[in-house]
Formats: sequence, structure tokens, C-alpha cells
Amino acid sequence: MESFLFQASLYLIAMVIAVPVASRLGLGSVLGYLVAGIVIGPILGFAGSEMEDLQHFAEFGVVMMLFLIGLELEPRALWNMRDKLLGLGGLQIVVTAVVVTLGVLAIGFDTRVAITMGVILSLSSTAIVLQTLSEKHLMQTAGGRNIFSVLLMQDIAVIPILAFLPLLALPGARALAEAEAKGDAHIAMTIIESLPRWGVTLVTLGAVVATVLAGHYLVRPLYAYVHRARLREINTALALMIVVSIASLMLMVGLSPALGTFLAGVVLANSEFRHELESDIAPFKGLLLGLFFITVGAGIDFDLLFSRPFAILGLTIALMAAKGGVLYLLGWAFKLRGRDQWLFTLGLAQAGEFGFVLTSFAASQRILPGTVAQSLLLVIALSMFLTPLFFILHDYIAKHMREDSEDVAEDEIDEQQPIIIAGVGRFGQVVNRMVTSAGFETTVLDHDLKVIQLLRRFGMKGYVGDPTRPELLAAAGLDKARVLVVCLDDRKASARLVAYARRQREDLHIIARARDREHVFELFRAGADDIIREYFDSSLRAARYVLENVGLTEYEASELQKTFYHHDRQAVRDLAELWKPGVSVEQNPAYVARAKELNRDLEAALLTRFSKVRKERKAQEAAE
Repeated sequence: MESFLFQASLYLIAMVIAVPVASRLGLGSVLGYLVAGIVIGPILGFAGSEMEDLQHFAEFGVVMMLFLIGLELEPRALWNMRDKLLGLGGLQIVVTAVVVTLGVLAIGFDTRVAITMGVILSLSSTAIVLQTLSEKHLMQTAGGRNIFSVLLMQDIAVIPILAFLPLLALPGARALAEAEAKGDAHIAMTIIESLPRWGVTLVTLGAVVATVLAGHYLVRPLYAYVHRARLREINTALALMIVVSIASLMLMVGLSPALGTFLAGVVLANSEFRHELESDIAPFKGLLLGLFFITVGAGIDFDLLFSRPFAILGLTIALMAAKGGVLYLLGWAFKLRGRDQWLFTLGLAQAGEFGFVLTSFAASQRILPGTVAQSLLLVIALSMFLTPLFFILHDYIAKHMREDSEDVAEDEIDEQQPIIIAGVGRFGQVVNRMVTSAGFETTVLDHDLKVIQLLRRFGMKGYVGDPTRPELLAAAGLDKARVLVVCLDDRKASARLVAYARRQREDLHIIARARDREHVFELFRAGADDIIREYFDSSLRAARYVLENVGLTEYEASELQKTFYHHDRQAVRDLAELWKPGVSVEQNPAYVARAKELNRDLEAALLTRFSKVRKERKAQEAAE
């Protein structure tokens, strides 16, 4: 018990310290977990013989993650992915396996070992990649969706790979491995080992069908029964029971538990308690995934690495470069371009967690020699460790290629109107519609060709080009315009545009959209006249509705809303004078002191206005 508590404390302390530091540095949580594992294991030496058992337990986090992903996918959406699953995913596995096999043959290994390593290294890390995509909000991009399709196909492919690998063993070695497996009491025997092949197929299909039917007809009444108890912990127990039971069933019939739970999640995606399942399982998924990443970091064999550093690192970089080359070409063939193509290439260039399982299995089957297996495990771990750095490289490439990759031939502006709208996304579209509907002409500029084409499809005119370019602004009539509306998504670009326009025209009225209060300060200093926080007005409306539904009349809530609005606008102007670029508000005592003083003034103003409105209403009621 003491040993367990010590280990649990150690891992939790490592998570709490390493992960926030990595996140603050922009490295992502996954790299923080991996570094924590390295500190616990190779550096401090606290990772003992229990690490392998702990890793098997932590792999359950991958199972839960795929269950939650399945909950987000409707069966129709999964069916629509079939081309990417079989086409892109299948080609990635086959082509990568062939390329890696040829590379291993060139090094000097025999054909059996080369094919085994090629198949194992063709897989990527579902856990690290999906976690990182989720953190960076890249899952819904074209690159993210294609990555998910490939990873799902790889999880499916693990089953036939496990069936294929024993065929590569020499007959004598295979017989010896089977004899050792039968004599080892710790090797789990599945319930279908004694069945003929047709029986195995039937049992496997039966397990899949049973999972689908249970999701449709059993889980709903069971959940309703448990929900009537109105005990949150029992709901959580039911959610865990569903995942654990399906994973156990899949293991018993020789299927991937991750694949089985993903299928169950898809079946339950349309159920009314989907969000309840998500909220119950998500904390366990996060902790177990973090534990899994820690075990990967703790499992890196630094003794072997330091004994042959150049060879191991060279093989790791060569593997990721080869996989990256294959992925880049496949992405191009499947019409991925720009940032999506680089995300697809760099996101899947590593080996995966299933590589640990397959390598150990291949070693037990006497396909891979022990020293080769140890080196292969280290290459897999190092490639996973480098993956967060590859995502950072993607962010750098995406940031610097945005202007180059998305630039198209700019339109020739043949009309100059008194109102220029720079940026016509969700925010700018509403502004443009209202202004033009009121009978005024606008000149709309946006760098995105698709947005302008969509605008023209609805009968509105717009021009393609970068609104921050001086020559485009001059062609749009900046020297004659009365109003410039800046609605760009890029906060730096919007501040740059406001500053340039103010330098050119002191008399121009500039209206700018701001992301947050700090962006307001930047635009204020740049010279904007009116600054609109994109969520401010909608938040005020929501607050007014809250007040109306807790007892205030519409008039009272409206008056309080107006008071808050005017006070906040003046407060922002006051605070803008104290704001210092590049200095956090916590390190600016004058700003903090003034903000506190303004908050007290706001509370007093609201109370005063509320009392006055109540007295006016009572006086009116008495007069009536």
C-alpha cells in the first residue's frame, strides 16, 4: 500500500509540475508528460519493474479516447469516410511498410526482419497525435480529418498484422515460441483458440454484432434505470462499465479493444445521453492518457541510446523522414494542400504505441532478435518523443506560409466607395449586409478567394487582396473614403492596418473589431475611433436576459444594460492610458489599482441606477 501511494504521488506530482510548464512554453501537454516520464524513469530511477504493468493499464486511456471520438461521429459520417479509410489509410500502411522494408534491407538485415520492421513502423501514434490535434483545435481541419482516417485504419490493421507476423517466423522458432507460450501461466488464452477458423470468424462477427445490438437496444433502458437513482457516481460507474465490458469482449475474441469501443461510441452517437457519457469518461481518459505518455518517457533506454547515440538518432530521423516523404506524396495525391498537407505529413511521421505490442510479440515469436527488438523499441519511443516538436514545426511553417500559400492574383478595383470594409468573415459580413441594405455602397476587401466568391454568389461585390497592402488600399480609395471598417481575424494585421490608415488620413473615421480587451488597447493606440469587442454586445444581451428572468422588468434590465455599456466604454478608455505593451496586467500595479477602482464605481453606478428606476416605476404605478 505504501509503495502504491508513493508511486501515485510521484506520477501526480510530475503531471502537475511538468505539464503546465510545457503548456506555458507552447510545447503542448504531451511533451510535458514525456519529459515527466524521463525525469521519473531514466534520471531519478524511480521506474521499477512495475512500469510494464503500468503501461498496459495506461493504454486503456487510448481505448477511452477512441470511445469518446466514436461518440462524436454518426454512423453516416463514418460511412462517408470509407474512401479515406480504405484508400488513404490503406495506401499509407502499404507504401510506408514497403519503403521502410527496403530501407532495412539496405542496412543489411534479412528479409523476414525487414518485413517485420516495415509493418511495425508503418503505424503511427493514435494517442499522441489525436491528443495534440485536440489541444491545438486542428481536428476539424482537412488535415486533421485525414489524419484521423489514417489512424483509424491503422487501428483496424493491427488485427491482421498480429495474424500475419507468425508466418514470418522460421518453423522451428515458431514451434519453440508456441511451446513456451503454452507453458507460461501468465499468457492469457482467448476463448476462441480451440475453434476452427470458420468458428473464429463467426465468433468475431458475433461479438461485433452483439456490440452494435447492445448499443441500440440494451444501453438505453439500462441507462434510464440507473439514471433514476440520481447518483452521479453510479452514472460514472455505468459509463466505465460500458467501456470496460466492450474492451474485454473484444480482447476475448482477439480484436482490438480500441476498435471495439470506437464502434460502440459510433453506435451511441445519436443517443440522448451521449453528452453525459462524455462528461463521465473524459476525466479518466485524460489521466490515463497522461499516464501512458509518462510510461513512454520512462521507458526510453538511455543506456542503449548513449552506447550508440548517432546510430539510434540517425535511424529515428531516417524513419520519420521516410514516413514524412510518403505522407507528403499521399497528401498531395488526395488533394491536400498548404497547411493541411504539412499537418498530415508532420503529424503522422512517428511510430506508434502499437509498435511496442507488435515488437514484443515479434520478439516472442523469434522473428526479431533480442538486441534488434530493444533498438526498435527505442526508435519507436524516440519518434513519439519528437512528435510534439514536429507539431511545433508545423505551427511555424503554417504561420510563415499563410501569406505565400493563400495569395492569389488580386482583383483590379474598378469602383471606389466612401466605405471600405477590410475583411468579410462572419463579423464583416453582418456589417456589410446592414450598411448595403440601408442603401450605402461599400468596397469590400478580403484575401480569401473563396469568401469573395461566396459573396458574389449572393449578388454582393468584393475584391480579392490583402487589405494591409498600401497599394490595394490606395486603389480602393483610401484617400477619399469617409469610413474604414477593419474586421480582420489576424489581430496583428488589424492593428497594423489601423496604424497605417491613421498615418495616411487624420480625418478618416476608423471602426475596428477587437478580439479582447488587450486587443482594444492595441487598436486604441493605433488610432481607431470606434472599437467593438466581438463578443461584448452579445454578452450584454445575454446578461440582460438573465436579469429579466430573475425578476426584473424588461425596462429595468435594459436600463442596467445601458449603464453597464457606457461605464465599460469609459473604463476601457481610462485603462488604455495605463496599459503597457508586452507587460502583463499582473505586473502593472497602476493598471490593477485603476481596474479595481473602476469595478467599485461600476457596482455603485448600477445600484444607483437600479434604485432610481425602481422609484420611477413605483411612482408611475401610484399615479395610475
